[in-house]
Amino acid sequence: MSGFVGVVVSDPSLQGQFTQVELRSLKAKFVSLKRDSGHVTTKNLPGLMKKLRGLHEVVPEEEIAAFLSESYPDSDQEIEFESFLREYLNLQARVSAKEGSATAGGGGAGGRKNSSSFLKSTITTLLHNLNQAEKSSYVAHINTYLGEDPFLKKYLPIDPSGNQLFDLIRDGVLLCKLINVAVPGTIDERAINKKRVLNPWERNENHTLCLNSAKAIGCTVVNIGTQDLVEGRPHLVLGLISQIIKIQLLADLNLKKTPQLVELFDDSKDIDEVLSLSPEKMLLRWMNHHLKKAGYKKTVNNFSSDVKDGEAYAYLLKALAPETSPETTLETKDPDERAKMVLEQAEKLDCKRYLTPKDITEGSANLNLAFVAQIFQHRNGLTSDIKQVTLTQSASRDDVLVSREERAFRMWINSLGVGSYVNNVFEDVRNGWVLLEVLDKVSPGSVNWKLASKPPIKLPFRKLENCNQVVKIGKELKFSLVNLAGNDIVQGNKKLIVALLWQLMRFNILQLLNRLRSHSKGSQGKQITDADILNWANSKVKTSGRTSRMESFKVTLISIAFA
Repeated sequence: MSGFVGVVVSDPSLQGQFTQVELRSLKAKFVSLKRDSGHVTTKNLPGLMKKLRGLHEVVPEEEIAAFLSESYPDSDQEIEFESFLREYLNLQARVSAKEGSATAGGGGAGGRKNSSSFLKSTITTLLHNLNQAEKSSYVAHINTYLGEDPFLKKYLPIDPSGNQLFDLIRDGVLLCKLINVAVPGTIDERAINKKRVLNPWERNENHTLCLNSAKAIGCTVVNIGTQDLVEGRPHLVLGLISQIIKIQLLADLNLKKTPQLVELFDDSKDIDEVLSLSPEKMLLRWMNHHLKKAGYKKTVNNFSSDVKDGEAYAYLLKALAPETSPETTLETKDPDERAKMVLEQAEKLDCKRYLTPKDITEGSANLNLAFVAQIFQHRNGLTSDIKQVTLTQSASRDDVLVSREERAFRMWINSLGVGSYVNNVFEDVRNGWVLLEVLDKVSPGSVNWKLASKPPIKLPFRKLENCNQVVKIGKELKFSLVNLAGNDIVQGNKKLIVALLWQLMRFNILQLLNRLRSHSKGSQGKQITDADILNWANSKVKTSGRTSRMESFKVTLISIAFA
């Protein structure tokens, strides 16, 4: 296993879209076609692509051929493997867009696993039909939260009716700052190039920083690169912005930020299960909690078809703000009129009007989710027992340190582009699957997927098998895993999990640095060590006029040096 070399793609962002299993399968099919035909062109590629996963029996061969001709007008032009991968992603994106529009009215709990992802289809879609209502809402949000930013205030407010938004994001500054609004501290502002006129390299640095940070905070960045942002492609830009805004609006929907949420759960619930709930599920649970108290007989399972008539909103506002909710709202039979009255009541709670009555009645899932999240932020209506709240808020110094580490590891794992999104590291790694995905990224071909079990995993011994394989691979990579067994991961031993994750992240970062060094002149193939990194950091600190130095990677010394 140690001698195996996986399929390597020169573009890291492209490689991040596939697992090694997928790459090996696609490479084999591509090589087979090339061997049979001599070379791969737009003439002979459609037949192969029609058989691939996600396209089989969905896209006609002639449509694939027409699509390829848009990028390759010359039908005899040879297509390389990486170009084949990009076109495959593009076709999958088109299919996702069609399916998304066909099921826009659904979105219930019985949908796809990722059907609740905020505007995920918008990110991948190649259809340039922009939703003007959503665009206006995002522009209003940006104007509100970044209007006083020292660098951006000379460009804001943005006119929602024009293309100023897409022009403004071309240098990458706005998107980086919007990410910092959503998750404060994600990007060090000193790393953003903020000159009035940026050269192409500086602009590319900003967009690379933006995309990596967006993935780290939980955005699904599919089929979008720095060039797409430089060109300001509207459908891709709006898809990314919508996810960033969603993350901001749902930031308080967890027990750490809002301990009063314990009121939504009975004592039989395992606290770990509660902590691992996604923000969307927590928001739905909160909404149904108040609807039940208000006498609403139905259960809201989505933010589209279940709220289109506005009745659920009327009951929700009645429960949260009875002083501003007249009975006439519930008595109104016309959904349009009821939606209008609901928005008028919400404005009295200082909820900014980012959507229209039409957006409610048409079931715009993205805007309705944002609307409910705003109501939660302004009046959550939770009055939990003080003792329970104090219990969830109490944290020792060790808890704070572990929380910092959890955030760092979570953002790193999510930035790798693995198939699973991590909400809580210490909970989400316990079945071993996420760790196997990470290992497959940092050491392609190291995982034996035939011996792995994919979630949901009901049988405990299957989780143990996954975790045992994680430990086995870690030892093969020469990690120090003293006293770590697969069962320690299953049981959620934080100290030992941190030790494993730290070595994984270090291994991955050194890989990256060595790849960069191999392309530099005079490197002579020398491997980068901790001492090399320390020397580089100290030289940077010295050029800034500081006299402090780091002798090792100790937290206190690093904080002093970079203060």
